[in-house]
Amino acid sequence: MKKNKSSIAYQCKIFDVWEEEFDLPNGKTTRQSWINHNPTVAIIAVNENNELLLIKQYRNAVKKNLLEIPAGSMDGIEETPAVCAQRELAEETGFKAKALIKLFEGYLLPGYCNEYMHFFLALDLVSAPLTPDEDEFIEIMPVSFAEAHKLIEKGEIIDAKTVLGITLADNYIQRMNLCD
Repeated sequence: MKKNKSSIAYQCKIFDVWEEEFDLPNGKTTRQSWINHNPTVAIIAVNENNELLLIKQYRNAVKKNLLEIPAGSMDGIEETPAVCAQRELAEETGFKAKALIKLFEGYLLPGYCNEYMHFFLALDLVSAPLTPDEDEFIEIMPVSFAEAHKLIEKGEIIDAKTVLGITLADNYIQRMNLCD
């Protein structure tokens, strides 16, 4: 596809909104908006009791508290996904992982956003609290995998990255027989 014109319509800390005109395969020209987003991480943390550490936090975009796995944006190109995962885990749960296993990576919303997320399973957690971001007010909720699946079925976990992360981690753990 040939790009004709592009311009930034809006910029903030973690993403830019672009307006772009480009040629389609049929020769027509179209204009679309898309979001250029910093790469992100999502962490499925499992404690010594084989419980997932879910977090409950208010999400203004949907005007409600959501149950999620810890996640966040990478701080520039110098921060690797694994370093970001450890930082976000410490900020949001107070733990770091002795074992960090990459489960998956890919685009979240490629129809209008280039956000690329790295999913990690965090095991052998040790206390290592970092100060959370000033706009984060988080409640940690340890739940078993069985409880997490029930919360998904009941519609109490409705964040797609969280559902994907729980599924990926559960599948990995079952394959590797890591938990009872």
